[in-house]
Amino acid sequence: MQRMHFVRALQYPTLCVAASLVAASACAQGYPLKPIRLIVPLAPGGPSDLLARTMAQQLTPALGQPIVVDNRTGAGGTIGVDAAAKAPPDGYTLLLIASSTYTITANLYPKLPYDARRDLTPVSILAAGPYMMTVHPSLPAKTFKDLLALSKAHPRDLNYGSGGTGTGPQMSMELLKLKTGLSITHIPYKGTGPMLIDHMAGHIQVSLLNLIAALPQVETKRLRALIVTGVKRSNKLPEVPTFEESGIAGFDDISGHMILVPAGTPKDIIARLNRELVKALRAPEVVARLENEGAEIIGNTPEEAAAIVRADLDKWADVIKRSGIKPD
Repeated sequence: MQRMHFVRALQYPTLCVAASLVAASACAQGYPLKPIRLIVPLAPGGPSDLLARTMAQQLTPALGQPIVVDNRTGAGGTIGVDAAAKAPPDGYTLLLIASSTYTITANLYPKLPYDARRDLTPVSILAAGPYMMTVHPSLPAKTFKDLLALSKAHPRDLNYGSGGTGTGPQMSMELLKLKTGLSITHIPYKGTGPMLIDHMAGHIQVSLLNLIAALPQVETKRLRALIVTGVKRSNKLPEVPTFEESGIAGFDDISGHMILVPAGTPKDIIARLNRELVKALRAPEVVARLENEGAEIIGNTPEEAAAIVRADLDKWADVIKRSGIKPD
């Protein structure tokens, strides 16, 4: 009798695990059975929010349940990311965030309430757009090589602006400094808008901006474009060369947005979400909108997205360590 109880005791945890796996599989097969929350860790109206609402509109009929956009702002996006990281891993909470924001924040702030490598799993990187380096027209630099020579001749005279410490453009500029020896001082602003106003006024000489944000100013000649990131020239400004073409290898930073889910979400749910996201990205109205903004549609697999996120986490950890950047 005692041996029978002992055997049952050994079998009980195994049965529980098997039951939980069967339950998870059953839930995944019927997924989704209720509305899905899509967290955006930024205020309404920005590029992340607009992309989230576009994807929600496409996914709602495809999944047969409403996709509700939840703007969870505060603490530089940390509150929204933490809410997603701590949500049940059942496919009913998604997170949309700029990949640069996610991977830079993870390295810049040492005491985050979540672990970016462990607590969330990528579903797909949706789309990405290049950065464009611009200068004020008063600066005697027509190419990046001109700017580099100018910085070496006057190492304390040049400055560049960004929307704040730890933003994607600032980190990319710091990476560029490490790669090329560019000598230039960072001037952080509280947002891209105020910086752009000062840039057009000539108070800021150089910037690295999302191409769409800078394009109107370049077209009206209030700013001059020198170079773009990415592996190919932008169809919006085909005359502007890439860093690769200018002899700077490995500088293909782009500003992308991705969807993540809490770690432990069943793989078949992740696969379903990935399939529907990729289909949504191919919808003619979505393609037209993203291409009009100069974005490149990606829609990669969960495995491909995870590999990119891991590589970026390592890259920004190295840049932050070598450049000595500290959060404000």
